[in-house]
Amino acid sequence: MALASLSRYLPWLVTAPAALVALPYSLWLSGGFGLLFVLGCIDYTQTRQAVRRNYPLTGRIRYGLEYIRPEIRQYFLEDDEEKLPFSRNQRAMVYARSKVQNDKRGFGSIKDMYHAQSEWITHSMQPTQLDPVSFRVTVGAHQCEQPYALSLLNISGMSFGALSPNAVKALNKGAAMGQFAHDTGEGSISRHHREPGGDLIWQVASGYFGCRTPEGGFDPVRFAEQARSPQVKMIELKLSQGAKPGHGGVLPKAKVSAEIAEARGVPMGQDCVSPARHSAFSTPLEMLAFIAQLRELSGSKPVGIKLCVGHPAEWFSLVKAMLETGQTPDFIVVDGAEGGTGAAPIEFADHVGMPLRDGLRLVHNSLVGAGLRDRIRIGASGKVISAFDIARCLALGADWCNSARGFMFALGCIQSRSCHTDHCPTGVATQDPVRQRAIVVTDKAERVYYYHANTLHALADLLGAAGLQQPGDITAQHLMVRNAEGQARTLASTIDTLAPGQLLFEQPGPHSLPSPFAEFWQPSQAGRWGLPTGA
Repeated sequence: MALASLSRYLPWLVTAPAALVALPYSLWLSGGFGLLFVLGCIDYTQTRQAVRRNYPLTGRIRYGLEYIRPEIRQYFLEDDEEKLPFSRNQRAMVYARSKVQNDKRGFGSIKDMYHAQSEWITHSMQPTQLDPVSFRVTVGAHQCEQPYALSLLNISGMSFGALSPNAVKALNKGAAMGQFAHDTGEGSISRHHREPGGDLIWQVASGYFGCRTPEGGFDPVRFAEQARSPQVKMIELKLSQGAKPGHGGVLPKAKVSAEIAEARGVPMGQDCVSPARHSAFSTPLEMLAFIAQLRELSGSKPVGIKLCVGHPAEWFSLVKAMLETGQTPDFIVVDGAEGGTGAAPIEFADHVGMPLRDGLRLVHNSLVGAGLRDRIRIGASGKVISAFDIARCLALGADWCNSARGFMFALGCIQSRSCHTDHCPTGVATQDPVRQRAIVVTDKAERVYYYHANTLHALADLLGAAGLQQPGDITAQHLMVRNAEGQARTLASTIDTLAPGQLLFEQPGPHSLPSPFAEFWQPSQAGRWGLPTGA
């Protein structure tokens, strides 16, 4: 029966190819263009892949190469791994976690484990199980009427203006879904932050955007109006950022749209200037008084500072001001010089500011030695992306971490390094209305949520493998590092540690305290930044 049925269609099977070949060339051409048109329409309207949405048809080439990359990586890509601004493997991990895909890797490390594994966490014979839902730290408990329970992983400061409206919405919506915090960046609070309703950390920088006078100074009335919003959970006074510490910025007037002008409280038709320093204070004592003012104006919410550590003596001046006045910020976010997701001058990006590990350890040690650590929470920011990055920061003294590039990757950032050109191909870092449509808020918000949730789940697995009961239990004793001679040492053996209150009762000297305390702690002053003139 089957052969009889097949014989009935045999003439068609024989003549159809010949008929197609005989079709006029114009019909073949029309059919080809028609197929491309259909595929282009599919690319333009789909919501899953930003590059295809912005670049119909041609964007398929990128995803085709991504599909076959595992097979060609070891021949064409791995040798260039360290020259990239960030590891391909790390970026691929974020993509997998944000898309709820398998983020495991088969067949172990691609490279020789001895050379690749320069840091690792020590596991226990008695692993534990931790619940990542409980991974929160309370900020402001000592002096605020409205303390905030902060997640161990939050979105670091990225301004509206640097990011597109849809990117801001997706980040905040993802934060609302996962109940973690979204730092506004210095561009203030826009309607794109407010619309999804996620918790906000309002960053106030030297331009006082969102709370400024027409002359560019601080306006306490406008500040109070915004800071008392229930959506604003903490206030972050930014002193400097890792990408370009000590450097101001200018948003050219051509880029100051009506929405940006509204959010920042600046006029259109003029350059939007971020000065290199604050005008509301000029000494450590004045800065602490300003922080106390912000706390009062906000309705007693946590107020802290963000800085990339520069000269140690200036940081010591601030610690001495805390001791002299009894006033302290509720938290300090330490940004590393290796951080920064936007554009910065090359010299600043490469040669200004203290790396995160050094800055974090200096701040933690200073507060321990001054007897202030239990009053102040510490956040860490600067290329923090994986669960191990978080564990390392916690071991060095941080209470929580912020990530910028991790959440940018979750949005679909492919690190094209065109943030400063307004030509971002994925719509993340652009104000071009055509390009920013690539960000579909509902889809990308889910990816932001899943990246956060899956990374904390991975952190729970790491800490559990180490036999710990909670994140605060991890110390530098739980991490191993390989030194320049190839020898494995505990991280604790490679870093200096001060005893609680050591700076208060011990006279610094060339042998009594580690550097830079021995050189700069004693001569630093609370009434001025850094050392006295001539010191």
